[in-house]
Amino acid sequence: MLDDRKAAILRAVVQEYIETAQPVGSAHVTRSGDLAVSSATVRNEMASLERDGYLTQPHTSAGRIPTDKGYRFFVDQLAPPGGLLPVHRQRVKEFFAKAHGELEQMLHDTSQFLSGLTDYAAVVVGPPHEVASIRSVQLVALGQRVALLVLVLSNGVVDKYSVELGADIGEERVAAAGARLAQHLVGRTPGEPGAVAASGDALTDAVVDSAIAAMTAAVTDDEPDHVFVGGASRMAAAFDAVETVRGVLTILEQQYVVVGLLRDVLDRGLSVAIGAEHGVEPLAECSVVVAPYAVDGEHTGTIGVLGPTRMNYPQALAAVAVVSQRLGRHLHEG
Repeated sequence: MLDDRKAAILRAVVQEYIETAQPVGSAHVTRSGDLAVSSATVRNEMASLERDGYLTQPHTSAGRIPTDKGYRFFVDQLAPPGGLLPVHRQRVKEFFAKAHGELEQMLHDTSQFLSGLTDYAAVVVGPPHEVASIRSVQLVALGQRVALLVLVLSNGVVDKYSVELGADIGEERVAAAGARLAQHLVGRTPGEPGAVAASGDALTDAVVDSAIAAMTAAVTDDEPDHVFVGGASRMAAAFDAVETVRGVLTILEQQYVVVGLLRDVLDRGLSVAIGAEHGVEPLAECSVVVAPYAVDGEHTGTIGVLGPTRMNYPQALAAVAVVSQRLGRHLHEG
């Protein structure tokens, strides 16, 4: 732990560096802080913070910048309570009031919106298909030989499957098959529908079997997570080194790495991973802010923002928290 004076100096350095991206000198800390001490005392305290690993000096004659350890202390101990500005809260309200369409479009739009809200790259991971249960079932005849099976899942996904019908199937049998499917499938998962008991009518049972076959053929356990990245180009403006930008953009193109990164942060009980903490070498100069979103109390997916370690943590945390809550509510109300 740091004493109050060192903590105040560290807070001043972090906040100024986040704002300007320039090393911070003792004179600025003395002028901007509420410290009733001399510039020489601030210099000594900054040197002590450097020895303890909270600050570093990029050049001999330059001021100091925070290290990952310094940012971590700031996030855990010093950051002011996060809250979105009223204008940003209004933007969130308006976005979700107008949002509509299929789940994938909704998640894509959310990633773009969150990136614009924070000015960082935003990642939205869609719900894993295999863990969602079926909430409702409809079977609709589209013609004499084709029907559409529509499933609404517990995670907000709406799945549609084309079902081929025999020549002698009428709308009454399609309706009967739909009723049997609803009775049997609700509460089960698309990947494990189980066997439906025979109804006694061969044609109705044939429709049920065709619908189950269409559904299970489309569902695979190794189906990749849907990952939507918004604002990746914003990362180019965050770093001076071309190689750093290239490495970050390359990682953002590797969906399995992104999904693993977000899951690992949450699995460790964190909402923020700073610099080398997340263990992905090309992102060593980046931080990740993560939150899950839920539908009906069920963990459905993950959203997060990726930015430089000098990101505005209070604002990023507030934006991710609010958008994750609103996304889960929107999918529930669906």
